[in-house]
Amino acid sequence: MLFHVNVLIKSRNYYNSCKAEGIINFRYLLTMGASEAALQLLSGELSCQVRTSSILAKSNSLLCYERCFKARNYGDWRYKQINSIKKLQDCSSLHAFHGLHSVFCGEKLLSQSNLLICNCQQPERVSETIIKGGNGKSMHTVSPKIPNLAPDEQNMKQENGARPFSEGFKTAASVNSRPRTNTESIEDEAWHFLRAAMVYYCGSPVGTIAANDPSEATMLNYDQVFIRDFIPSGIAFLLKGEYDIVRNFILHTLQLQSWEKTMDCYSPGQGLMPASFKVRTIPLDNDESATEDVLDPDFGEAAIGRVAPVDSGLWWIILLRAYGKCSGDLSLQERVDVQTGMKMILRLCLADGFDMFPTLLVTDGSCMIDRRMGIHGHPLEIQALYYSALLGAREMLAPEEASTDLVRALNNRLLALSFHIREYYWIDVKKLNEIYRYKTEEYSYDAINKFNIYPDQIPPWLVEWMPSEGGYLIGNLQPAHMDFRFFSLGNVWSIVSSLANIDQSHAILDLIEAKWEDLVADMPLKICYPALEGQEWRIITGGDPKNTPWSYHNGGSWPTLLWQLTVACIKMKRPEIAEKAIKIAERRLSRDRWPEYYDTRRGGFIGKQARLFQTWTIAGYLVAKLLIANPEAAKMVINVEDTELLSAFSSILSSNPRRKRSRKGVKQSFII
Repeated sequence: MLFHVNVLIKSRNYYNSCKAEGIINFRYLLTMGASEAALQLLSGELSCQVRTSSILAKSNSLLCYERCFKARNYGDWRYKQINSIKKLQDCSSLHAFHGLHSVFCGEKLLSQSNLLICNCQQPERVSETIIKGGNGKSMHTVSPKIPNLAPDEQNMKQENGARPFSEGFKTAASVNSRPRTNTESIEDEAWHFLRAAMVYYCGSPVGTIAANDPSEATMLNYDQVFIRDFIPSGIAFLLKGEYDIVRNFILHTLQLQSWEKTMDCYSPGQGLMPASFKVRTIPLDNDESATEDVLDPDFGEAAIGRVAPVDSGLWWIILLRAYGKCSGDLSLQERVDVQTGMKMILRLCLADGFDMFPTLLVTDGSCMIDRRMGIHGHPLEIQALYYSALLGAREMLAPEEASTDLVRALNNRLLALSFHIREYYWIDVKKLNEIYRYKTEEYSYDAINKFNIYPDQIPPWLVEWMPSEGGYLIGNLQPAHMDFRFFSLGNVWSIVSSLANIDQSHAILDLIEAKWEDLVADMPLKICYPALEGQEWRIITGGDPKNTPWSYHNGGSWPTLLWQLTVACIKMKRPEIAEKAIKIAERRLSRDRWPEYYDTRRGGFIGKQARLFQTWTIAGYLVAKLLIANPEAAKMVINVEDTELLSAFSSILSSNPRRKRSRKGVKQSFII
């Protein structure tokens, strides 16, 4: 149902955002203490427009609908539509009301749903609609606002119109087979394909599909909008000055955040963001000629391995910050619903558990490496994104008394996390020699080998591979286990987020230069090095036929990592490294039709199961090129090291982090 309400709300910020969007979100009204206004609305004291569908009967969340098509009565709620209606080229902005488990409308109880719905089959002619509430007041609905689109976006809009997404997708896919002309640059071609991958929801762009490969008969879930995959697309649009698609993506994924998500009768914690969502078109009730768009999210219930996406919420916060810095529009992050969604993510990540470490404990496959690859525990990629998201959220959180405890917990975690990663994840020749001489089975509060790492765990390849200059952050750390593999995204984003200090950041780039033939070679950038092979591959991956040695996540080369590498190089004022990698990629990406990944030790072959026209390959290249041309723009995702945090970190180091545990207040020892 959709409520159009004119009501004075005590929170000025929330009122302004509601005024701009034309909605009231009940969940956040209640959160902000405006329950009286919500109760007035539900009791009929305020004017509303209500529409229901049979989907409500089997749903479990409050829905949003755009316009009334037929006159119905529910108790004291009455509305009617007068005059004739014409077909619109674009439907009104979609708004969702979620978080309330149910709402009474007359004597009917409407419960929550699993689909976000908007009427997409538009009326025939714009008309005035009079809506009456229980108090007899009436209001006039306004015509939908057509969003401002870029010229290329308008062309796509005219091609696809308001047709079902499946039709628009086929149209977009068919254009990918066209050859690039001699006068067209690789960047022009990339922009063409990126726009062809755009997904429209009720006439507005809301994201880009994962891949737009016309040669594939079955799309699996590559026709969905993935949060992590959209990040480079979103940044590319921001750099191009096209902000609407990013704003729409942020708000629509936020609406999906709080929906019920279960697997085998179990629900994960509140605040989990979906891995992806799909735009589906379904027929309206009792009218086969009319359709409506629905957003169908996947929180991991349908994913291969059924793993929840831990990185989705972290990337969402990073993109929200980038949107504000690039567009200058801070009103989005100041909205009450956005603030509440951000806090839900933070509370989920900062929740106390049994772990003794400040790092996030996750299962295998919960990030970019979404298959079994032995990264369960505390993988570096998650920790780097976690640190970046915490810093970004601290910038954006509205100063209020209710957030004091959350901010305190956030600051404590930032300090502990930075110390933990810098001190225990770092590896170079000196540290390697120290581990080689470790004593084991140390039981004391000031043990040197705190995690009981056995020297025999040092792999033979590392001794030969480690350069004399340079170093990196290892992939994982757990009791009696260090994963010595080099994971590119984790290391590069540790530079971007300032999780690695300045010396460590330069050392990571030194290592990438020193081991260029291993990490870049014929196509940047290895997702991890080295690949798991032989019996180790069979045990760790379970014999995964997709993650064979030097393929996919097991040592494959992923061009999308170009943009993260570029940001890191720009931050450290070493852009020549990124420029060299971009030139290598440019030789093949267009010719090979923008593959998802490359195989073999040097990245010489297109991946055996790689999708072509992979959207984040295209977007990653575009972002890298745009940032090289305008390095200042990289600041939207870069985190500068906090001086207070650095001071506290130095204080910890100077006071001996291996000191004994204090026993305050204990003057006497007792044997019990």
